[in-house]
Amino acid sequence: MSDRPAEPSTVPPAGPTPHEPVPPVGAPPHEPVPPGAAVPWPAPPGGGEAEPRQRLHPLSPLLHGAKSLFVVIAGLSWSTLSRVGFGWFAAMVVVLALGATVLSVISWYNTGYHVVGRELRVYEGLLWRRTRAIPLERLQAVEVVRPLLAQLTGLAELRLEVVGGGKTEAPLAYLGVADAARLRERLLALAGRVTQPTVPGHAVPAVVPVPGAAAPPATVPGRPLHAVRNQNLLVSQLLTPQAFLLPFGVAFVVVQFLTAGSWSFVAVASTLTAMAGVLLQPVRRVLDDWNFRLARDDGTLRVHNGLLETRAQTVPLARVQTVRATWPLLWRVNGWLRLRLEVAGYSVAEADDRNRPDRLLPVGDLPTATMIVAEVLPGVRLDALALTPPPRRTRWLHPLGRAAFGAGLFDEVFVTRSGRLTQQLVIVPYARIQSVRVVQGPLQRRLGLASVHADTAGGSGATAQDRDLAEAWTLAADLTARAQTARHPT
Repeated sequence: MSDRPAEPSTVPPAGPTPHEPVPPVGAPPHEPVPPGAAVPWPAPPGGGEAEPRQRLHPLSPLLHGAKSLFVVIAGLSWSTLSRVGFGWFAAMVVVLALGATVLSVISWYNTGYHVVGRELRVYEGLLWRRTRAIPLERLQAVEVVRPLLAQLTGLAELRLEVVGGGKTEAPLAYLGVADAARLRERLLALAGRVTQPTVPGHAVPAVVPVPGAAAPPATVPGRPLHAVRNQNLLVSQLLTPQAFLLPFGVAFVVVQFLTAGSWSFVAVASTLTAMAGVLLQPVRRVLDDWNFRLARDDGTLRVHNGLLETRAQTVPLARVQTVRATWPLLWRVNGWLRLRLEVAGYSVAEADDRNRPDRLLPVGDLPTATMIVAEVLPGVRLDALALTPPPRRTRWLHPLGRAAFGAGLFDEVFVTRSGRLTQQLVIVPYARIQSVRVVQGPLQRRLGLASVHADTAGGSGATAQDRDLAEAWTLAADLTARAQTARHPT
């Protein structure tokens, strides 16, 4: 057995290095600024003239106030209602909601935005004023999000994703739908991601209707790739462990309520709240992926999905780090799988993972997934990836089946397979590999095995588990060489 230490082999990082944010610059000394006025920023070098500053939609404070109302009610909880009574509870809710609405109006009045050259500048704050300048060359996507209240009032929210951002930058909530669409296309065009123009008299291609799927509310720019049937989406969520355990969870809540012997308003409301918590996860998945449509527009993917909250996301193919195909155990009866992306430069640190543009196919069969993967990674066929299993002695580590694991090197990608009950295939282009690591645990050292990790900018990458030690070092060296060649072709 070799005692060679498991040292990582690094590869120079790819892609542009995020720029440091530009600090605000005060007004020149010969131009005095009136008290309370915003300090103007100079135009960027080579930039155009500053356009008039725009405000958000006048209904924005009402929507923020309505959102605050739900937060206030949830924060007070039903126990507060039982202590103070319904009258005082209602008064507390009204006072807090009005206060939140007033603050929203003040915030709306002091919030504005405009485009200066190749920068989007956002102004906000009353006591502590803040001006953010977002260089559009760092812009990765501009997402149009429409929560339920925004749909009812004809509004939309714009969320900007930039390279290296820890969270969504400068969300503009809310704008009119037409204004949001125009601003989105303008920002993408200034960022160098020009979408297909809409020529008068020429219709934008729409997604081909799928039996069982509801009619889409709007056309999807670009070449349509696939539209998920809502019926398949519902059935797929029923074929999950959460759905099978759902009746037991509901029964437990009901039994707890009946044995308590209380039919008061607080008891009923608490029971309904608990049942809503049990039902939330599978229902939210269906609502999030409802009317899922996928299209390609030049070098980007256009994703539209959602029922109560509709989302229009743009995924730049140049920043796709990995593609993951997952076969849940109960889905294999129908031959279904799902596809997800790992994209660099998005707000992976946000607690709400629904903001991450990682959905590629919520549910579908193998031919559909093969077609979509070929669009994202040209030349890669999902149904023709033959992987080699680990050595036979790994049965001591995986007694239930070593064949569930595998790895393989192909012309453009590195592929790994893992999982017994839920099988997963990870595809990593060589050009996206940031570093290669060879790792040995205590049991692996005794068996002469090691795992090879190919890390990406997104943070997860792919892992070839439990390979022969000599094979692991050879694989690491090969991955390093292929990654360098893919980044710097001769």
